[in-house]
Amino acid sequence: MSASISAADTFTSPAPVLSFSPVVLTVPGRLVDLQVRVSIPATGTDLPVILLSHGHGPSNNLSSLNGYAPLANFWAAHGFVVIQPTHLSSRTLSHLHSAIPGSALSWRSRAEDMKNILDRLDVIERVVPQLAGRMDHDKVAVAGHSFGGHTAALLLGARLTDPDDGKEVDLIEPRIKAGVLLAAPGRGDVLKESSAASMPFLLTTDFSTMTTPALVVVGDRDDPRHFTDTGPDWHADPYTLAPAPKTLLTLFGAEHGLGGISGYDAAETTDEDPDRVAALRRLTWAYLRTELYPGEPAWPTEREALVSAPGAIGRVEAK
Repeated sequence: MSASISAADTFTSPAPVLSFSPVVLTVPGRLVDLQVRVSIPATGTDLPVILLSHGHGPSNNLSSLNGYAPLANFWAAHGFVVIQPTHLSSRTLSHLHSAIPGSALSWRSRAEDMKNILDRLDVIERVVPQLAGRMDHDKVAVAGHSFGGHTAALLLGARLTDPDDGKEVDLIEPRIKAGVLLAAPGRGDVLKESSAASMPFLLTTDFSTMTTPALVVVGDRDDPRHFTDTGPDWHADPYTLAPAPKTLLTLFGAEHGLGGISGYDAAETTDEDPDRVAALRRLTWAYLRTELYPGEPAWPTEREALVSAPGAIGRVEAK
């Protein structure tokens, strides 16, 4: 367990956060260098790591290392090193999209970005001020929102068939011990024709191989009608169709932005709710703490306080 964190005191004593960007990582064969933001608490040692994968929303900078501050700042303030890449699918790199090989949205390169980050944790630790010697390289989790949830699912063990060559793709990353999927895409056999044509890699998503522990977070008003007519339950497929151990958190009244996790006061958030975001980030923090440090009571404590109490913000299922 991190020397500076305990379930009892963490929410009453958040640490100041240091955010450093861009850390520029050279990756052979990548069209541009891989740039990441690293957010860390000002105090603490043996800090676990969260790799945070952005989505593909309409804003320019939210789909980059500059997005998701409501999550990254909170997780870092409470004892995590949070690393956020700018994936090739980012709107900030739209001038490159016509030159990117492979299927739409660079689904493979997004997962490879995370593997490349893990390969270069020593570099990141040397470059980021005040981080040297403070990071626990063996305690790593991944989180992703929307299309970033698809990226996280691949790293946790979900598979698909590459639409370009017909081969099954297995991108599971054994260095990642747990994950959080936030409003992630579901199964592909229910996609509308237009979505199937533009994102054929989603057609063959197989969650039955997603063996790494994960928390799947969905909003009960997150209507995916631009992808499918199956309704909000589509986003729960990574829980329903995956093997145990998995946990499903359904947030009442939440739409695709889950209250506003992609950025503060973002125009693309259709369900702005600071209280929902506050609850979500506490619950995700607690889940990852308990998964990475078995026996720590953070998850059952927060689950009881934020879900089981009167005026619950959501419900939890587990298998």
